[in-house]
Amino acid sequence: MTVQIAHLHATLCLALAILHIALAFGAPWSSWGPGLDVTQAAQGDAWAGPGRPLSPGGRFAAALTVPVLLYLALAIISAAGFPGLGWPRWTGWLAVAVQGALAALSLAARRPVERRFWGPCHAVLTAMALAVMTA
Repeated sequence: MTVQIAHLHATLCLALAILHIALAFGAPWSSWGPGLDVTQAAQGDAWAGPGRPLSPGGRFAAALTVPVLLYLALAIISAAGFPGLGWPRWTGWLAVAVQGALAALSLAARRPVERRFWGPCHAVLTAMALAVMTA
Protein backbone atom coordinates (compact mmCIF):
# COMPACT_ATOMS: atom_id res chain seq x y z
CA MET A 1 0.00 0.00 0.00
CA THR A 2 2.92 2.34 0.71
CA VAL A 3 4.16 2.13 -2.86
CA GLN A 4 0.70 2.96 -4.21
CA ILE A 5 0.42 5.99 -1.93
CA ALA A 6 3.88 7.13 -3.04
CA HIS A 7 2.92 6.74 -6.69
CA LEU A 8 -0.29 8.71 -6.16
CA HIS A 9 1.69 11.42 -4.37
CA ALA A 10 4.17 11.56 -7.25
CA THR A 11 1.35 11.70 -9.82
CA LEU A 12 -0.28 14.63 -8.04
CA CYS A 13 3.07 16.42 -7.71
CA LEU A 14 3.64 15.87 -11.42
CA ALA A 15 0.19 17.32 -12.20
CA LEU A 16 1.05 20.40 -10.11
CA ALA A 17 4.40 20.67 -11.90
CA ILE A 18 2.62 20.61 -15.27
CA LEU A 19 0.27 23.37 -14.04
CA HIS A 20 3.27 25.46 -12.99
CA ILE A 21 4.98 24.87 -16.34
CA ALA A 22 1.83 26.09 -18.08
CA LEU A 23 1.72 29.16 -15.81
CA ALA A 24 5.39 29.85 -16.50
CA PHE A 25 4.75 29.74 -20.24
CA GLY A 26 1.86 32.20 -20.00
CA ALA A 27 -1.33 30.20 -19.46
CA PRO A 28 -4.11 32.64 -18.50
CA TRP A 29 -4.82 31.10 -15.11
CA SER A 30 -3.30 33.67 -12.77
CA SER A 31 -6.36 33.59 -10.50
CA TRP A 32 -5.76 29.87 -9.85
CA GLY A 33 -2.00 30.03 -9.34
CA PRO A 34 -1.03 29.11 -5.79
CA GLY A 35 0.44 32.11 -4.00
CA LEU A 36 1.49 33.89 -7.15
CA ASP A 37 -0.73 36.96 -6.73
CA VAL A 38 1.52 37.98 -3.83
CA THR A 39 4.39 38.36 -6.28
CA GLN A 40 2.21 40.35 -8.64
CA ALA A 41 0.99 42.66 -5.90
CA ALA A 42 4.54 43.28 -4.72
CA GLN A 43 5.54 44.28 -8.24
CA GLY A 44 2.54 46.58 -8.59
CA ASP A 45 1.88 45.52 -12.16
CA ALA A 46 -1.38 45.12 -14.03
CA TRP A 47 -1.22 41.37 -14.64
CA ALA A 48 -3.32 40.31 -11.66
CA GLY A 49 -6.84 39.30 -12.49
CA PRO A 50 -8.86 36.35 -13.72
CA GLY A 51 -8.11 35.05 -17.17
CA ARG A 52 -4.74 36.77 -17.46
CA PRO A 53 -1.23 35.34 -17.60
CA LEU A 54 1.19 35.85 -14.76
CA SER A 55 3.61 38.74 -14.64
CA PRO A 56 7.25 38.00 -15.54
CA GLY A 57 8.04 37.68 -11.82
CA GLY A 58 5.11 35.34 -11.32
CA ARG A 59 6.22 33.25 -14.29
CA PHE A 60 9.70 33.02 -12.82
CA ALA A 61 8.26 31.94 -9.46
CA ALA A 62 6.14 29.30 -11.20
CA ALA A 63 9.20 28.03 -13.07
CA LEU A 64 11.18 27.78 -9.80
CA THR A 65 8.39 25.73 -8.25
CA VAL A 66 8.72 22.93 -10.83
CA PRO A 67 12.02 21.45 -9.56
CA VAL A 68 10.77 21.65 -5.97
CA LEU A 69 7.66 19.63 -6.87
CA LEU A 70 9.75 17.09 -8.77
CA TYR A 71 12.07 16.77 -5.75
CA LEU A 72 9.08 16.17 -3.47
CA ALA A 73 7.79 13.42 -5.76
CA LEU A 74 11.16 11.68 -6.16
CA ALA A 75 12.02 11.87 -2.45
CA ILE A 76 8.77 10.17 -1.43
CA ILE A 77 9.03 7.53 -4.17
CA SER A 78 12.60 6.80 -3.06
CA ALA A 79 11.46 6.46 0.56
CA ALA A 80 8.84 3.94 -0.55
CA GLY A 81 11.60 1.75 -1.96
CA PHE A 82 11.30 2.42 -5.68
CA PRO A 83 14.16 0.59 -7.41
CA GLY A 84 16.91 2.75 -8.84
CA LEU A 85 16.46 5.61 -6.39
CA GLY A 86 18.76 5.14 -3.44
CA TRP A 87 18.21 8.53 -1.82
CA PRO A 88 18.89 8.87 1.92
CA ARG A 89 15.86 8.55 4.17
CA TRP A 90 16.21 12.15 5.43
CA THR A 91 15.26 13.45 1.96
CA GLY A 92 11.80 11.97 2.46
CA TRP A 93 11.47 13.68 5.83
CA LEU A 94 12.58 16.95 4.28
CA ALA A 95 9.89 16.47 1.63
CA VAL A 96 7.29 15.97 4.38
CA ALA A 97 8.45 19.19 6.08
CA VAL A 98 8.34 21.19 2.83
CA GLN A 99 4.92 19.77 1.96
CA GLY A 100 3.66 20.62 5.45
CA ALA A 101 4.99 24.17 5.16
CA LEU A 102 3.21 24.57 1.82
CA ALA A 103 -0.02 23.34 3.41
CA ALA A 104 0.31 25.71 6.37
CA LEU A 105 1.08 28.70 4.15
CA SER A 106 -1.82 27.91 1.83
CA LEU A 107 -4.28 27.46 4.69
CA ALA A 108 -3.15 30.78 6.23
CA ALA A 109 -3.34 32.74 2.97
CA ARG A 110 -5.72 35.64 2.36
CA ARG A 111 -6.98 34.52 -1.04
CA PRO A 112 -10.06 32.26 -0.90
CA VAL A 113 -8.80 30.03 -3.73
CA GLU A 114 -5.61 29.48 -1.76
CA ARG A 115 -7.43 28.52 1.44
CA ARG A 116 -10.24 26.48 -0.13
CA PHE A 117 -8.39 24.66 -2.91
CA TRP A 118 -4.61 24.74 -2.51
CA GLY A 119 -4.62 24.39 1.29
CA PRO A 120 -6.53 21.09 1.30
CA CYS A 121 -4.59 19.91 -1.76
CA HIS A 122 -1.26 20.44 0.01
CA ALA A 123 -2.67 18.98 3.24
CA VAL A 124 -3.61 15.76 1.42
CA LEU A 125 -0.16 15.62 -0.19
CA THR A 126 1.40 16.10 3.25
CA ALA A 127 -0.71 13.29 4.71
CA MET A 128 0.27 10.97 1.87
CA ALA A 129 3.97 11.80 2.28
CA LEU A 130 3.72 11.26 6.04
CA ALA A 131 1.96 7.92 5.50
CA VAL A 132 4.81 6.76 3.28
CA MET A 133 7.50 7.93 5.68
CA THR A 134 5.95 6.35 8.79
CA ALA A 135 5.21 2.99 7.15
